[in-house]
Amino acid sequence: MTAVSQGPPPTPTPDPVTDRKTTGGRRRKLAGVGENAGKANWIVKAVLLIVCVLWIVPVIGLFITSVREPDAANATGWWTVLKSPLDATQWTLANYAEVATESNMFRAFVNSIAITLPATLIPILIAAFAAYAFTFMRFKGRDVLFIIIVSLLVVPNQVALVPLLQLYGQFGLNGTFPSVWLAHIGFGMPLAIFILRNYMATLPKELIESAKMDGASHFTTFWRLIIPVSVPALASFAIFQFLWVWNDLLVALIFLGPGENEPMTVNLAGLIGQQGQGWQLITAGGFFTMIVPLIVFLSLQRFFIRGMVAGSVKG
Repeated sequence: MTAVSQGPPPTPTPDPVTDRKTTGGRRRKLAGVGENAGKANWIVKAVLLIVCVLWIVPVIGLFITSVREPDAANATGWWTVLKSPLDATQWTLANYAEVATESNMFRAFVNSIAITLPATLIPILIAAFAAYAFTFMRFKGRDVLFIIIVSLLVVPNQVALVPLLQLYGQFGLNGTFPSVWLAHIGFGMPLAIFILRNYMATLPKELIESAKMDGASHFTTFWRLIIPVSVPALASFAIFQFLWVWNDLLVALIFLGPGENEPMTVNLAGLIGQQGQGWQLITAGGFFTMIVPLIVFLSLQRFFIRGMVAGSVKG
């Protein structure tokens, strides 16, 4: 008896109507997922609204106080203007003029620029070299040295102020810009190396291998290849360091103090002592100090998230 070979089962003929319904339903489901993706529910929106209000209300109070008459600003709270906001007798711009002309705020502004720019650019440059070495170069004790540098992040900066003050006194640096530059560079270096190294670790190793095959040196690879693609991480640290140095009062007060080299923070802190009940001048000067940080943050914010999340997820 001859066995009959059984071939593969016949392929069912596709039904255009059924396939159209199935495909259409799948597309509707995918469209529904895509439409709802990224949408926040009402609880998240309510929480964000509350946070925004809590953040904006003090700023509004600061601005209102800065444009009020001195007697009104020192006698009543800023919220009292809501009773009669159209009363022109309680508004004035003389506070800004007084801060700009009589408190040497312009000179302090120039000093803040002279302090902040070197204290931001120098640690970025040094940390970028160090991060490249920790990421793409092999040498003995590399990982141990990196752990030691990162561990300095947990050390409070305040414990180093007195030894630095004594050391700067021996070299005659107290009261000069280099004393503040060196302090901020040293305090900001561990964070800069940590951020930049984590970002460079996410870059494809093929970039370095191809540069080596083309005969590029480490400096050429670093300057022409790694730096251009590391702009998000560099900008992220630049925002942190700039805001930290610009708004710093403790380091500037210890190593510079009031005088010819005082930054805006020290000048602003001295307004209340010089003018007595001068809250309207404090608030007006506060808005002067906010202009440059806002410009820096808004101009670099597109790099901020990209640089911060780099290295957190790899795959």
